[in-house]
Amino acid sequence: MSPFLRFDGKVVLVTGAGGGLGKEYALAFAERGASVVVNDLGGDIKGEGKSSSAADKVVEEIKAKGGKAVANYDSVENGDKLVQTALDAFGRIDIVINNAGILRDRSFARTSDLDWDLIHRVHLRGSFMVTRAAWNHMKSQRFGRIIMTSSAAGIYGNFGQANYSAAKLGLLGLSNTLAIEGNKYNIHCNTIAPTAGSRLTQTVMPPDLLESLKAEYVAPLVLWLCHESCEENGSLFEAGAGWIGKLRWERTQGAIVRHKNQEMTPEAVRDNWETVCDFRNANKPQNIQESITTLVDVLSRVDTENLSANPTSAMASTSTTGIDPAQAVGQKLPEMVFTYSQTQCILYALGVGMSTKDPDHMKFLFEGHEEFSCLPTFGVIPSQASMMDGGLAAVPGFNFDFTKLLHGEQYLELYKPLPTSGKLTSQATIADVLDKGSGAVILLDVHTYDEKDLLCYNQFSLFIVGAGGFGGKRTSEKAKGTVNPPNRPPDAVMTDETSRDQAALYRLSGDWNPLHIDPSFAAMGGFKKPILHGLCSFGFAARHVLKQYADNDVLQFKAIKVRFVKPVIPGQSLQTEMWKEGNRVHIQTKIKETGDVVLAGAYVDLKGTLDKTAAKEPSVQAGGLQSDLVFAEIGRRIKDVGKDLVKTVNAVFQWEITKDGNNAAQWTIDLKNGSGLLYKGAPQAKADVTFSLSDEDFMEVVLGKLNPQKAFFAGKLKVKGNIMLSQKLETILKDYAKL
Repeated sequence: MSPFLRFDGKVVLVTGAGGGLGKEYALAFAERGASVVVNDLGGDIKGEGKSSSAADKVVEEIKAKGGKAVANYDSVENGDKLVQTALDAFGRIDIVINNAGILRDRSFARTSDLDWDLIHRVHLRGSFMVTRAAWNHMKSQRFGRIIMTSSAAGIYGNFGQANYSAAKLGLLGLSNTLAIEGNKYNIHCNTIAPTAGSRLTQTVMPPDLLESLKAEYVAPLVLWLCHESCEENGSLFEAGAGWIGKLRWERTQGAIVRHKNQEMTPEAVRDNWETVCDFRNANKPQNIQESITTLVDVLSRVDTENLSANPTSAMASTSTTGIDPAQAVGQKLPEMVFTYSQTQCILYALGVGMSTKDPDHMKFLFEGHEEFSCLPTFGVIPSQASMMDGGLAAVPGFNFDFTKLLHGEQYLELYKPLPTSGKLTSQATIADVLDKGSGAVILLDVHTYDEKDLLCYNQFSLFIVGAGGFGGKRTSEKAKGTVNPPNRPPDAVMTDETSRDQAALYRLSGDWNPLHIDPSFAAMGGFKKPILHGLCSFGFAARHVLKQYADNDVLQFKAIKVRFVKPVIPGQSLQTEMWKEGNRVHIQTKIKETGDVVLAGAYVDLKGTLDKTAAKEPSVQAGGLQSDLVFAEIGRRIKDVGKDLVKTVNAVFQWEITKDGNNAAQWTIDLKNGSGLLYKGAPQAKADVTFSLSDEDFMEVVLGKLNPQKAFFAGKLKVKGNIMLSQKLETILKDYAKL
């Protein structure tokens, strides 16, 4: 890129360009190759009168130097006419400099309706009308640069300028919102508060100072902010005399002045006033989310009576960063219950890119498939609420800005295949807290159970930007570490294109963060478009390994670890590189179009062989299901004659027993492998046929009171897989379940 900024091919509209700052902007843009629309109504400082001479003189000066320019004499309240002039003369509009303004200074008591209205019509409404007229043109061409002109009077106030100050600060609010809405279209909007000699400052500055504050000392800032290479957006700058400064809001840590179930009083405000106004350790909120997060944190603290002097700093006695490991480590979050059906399993599979276009994917998408299964990485779904439902905010020792929380790494280990429906319980614990200097890392361990059986274990590594420096340890034995891949070309590579709606689909599995679907919200997070969930990329990579090295056999999956590096935009392609070393498959996932790594230090551990030694003996508890008695008897008989049954039956049967409409038990009769086996819980072998029915109907079938065929057609009995094998069940149930 050339160090000399050019605007060749760009069309610039400058309002109020007949003199002062506006004229300087117009001349500077034209000198650097832009085509310029010089707008000026030609009125006086109070907005009275009209003349074409001011604009014409600037146009003539530009043309005399070899530049391109046209004049426009309309009021900025007719913004569409100004933009149409640009379109008629040059065919497009790229940059709008809202500079036009007038003054009607009066003390507040003497300000008339006309004084107030005319100032707002020119400054605030005029900028709105011109910008709105250009907006859709900028959107369609996916480029635009807009400058709003505020004033020190708007930022700080100034005697005799109540009308002017109000309009000028209003322009800042307008600019900030346009910056958010326009970001996804590459439309940037910034605000300047210039101090320069002009007819608008001659009433408030001495003549010698006016002479020194030249307009040419402000124009370079405007040109840089409008250049296509400038990424600045939504900012406010003061400029004058060759100096430029960026402004931002600052806020005290504040104080919580109410308690749960108690009235908030003026006396409480008075007694905490010194703290409310104390700017030591002030924070600097940059968007409305950061502002609202404080209030959400306050609500949580008041509700739990976990009150400190203020909601946005750590406990003063322990740390200034908001992290106190001594209090936090070992704390348990509220128990989470997750109830799901086969629908959620299918929805998750679609969310991580599975498609009916691939026949191998049908076992994860069709509940009637003979090998219908739940993807192993669905194991993150029951536990993710621990990170999203606000439980962390109530943990003692955690007092930080939750908008700075990033999902850094993820580990998932399965102890049993996930059932395709059920009611799972998860318990989350703060395993450790690490000090990384630039931030803190929270290790959140989550164990998920199916009744009393441990199904899976997740470790969320959460990075809190700016929360480090509290003097804690940097490493932990409890952390599941990443591992770099071997230094050789990958053994296998698999690529999948994400769809434009991938994030919209994945979020239906429970991660409702608007960052992944709302362009405006994404823009506030600094992204040009909504981004894909990191755990969605995680799911893509895991199923790539499952297909490449395990033939989509979920029984072979043991664990996965990844570090999230960069975001993915829906529609980009995910390319997973794989290196197999024993039962471990090292992986690295990239965006194919850019080569950027999105998952690093990652691996998937597979099981070497199926281990059925852990199969449970069935147990029958008092008050349990009636069907438990039948399966208990079947289990005892299988021990005696299992080898013979394997020879004659040669099939694996799975039973899903419901009670009051909810999943109550899962049994597997394996008469295909070894000498026969029966166990309760998640299946450890692929079922040839699966039966689903209620505990009551199961007993009716076993006792001969309900014909299985009639139960099937009545919808009481559901069968998936090889339905012909069901004929062999008669021998098992009648001969080996003698009650």
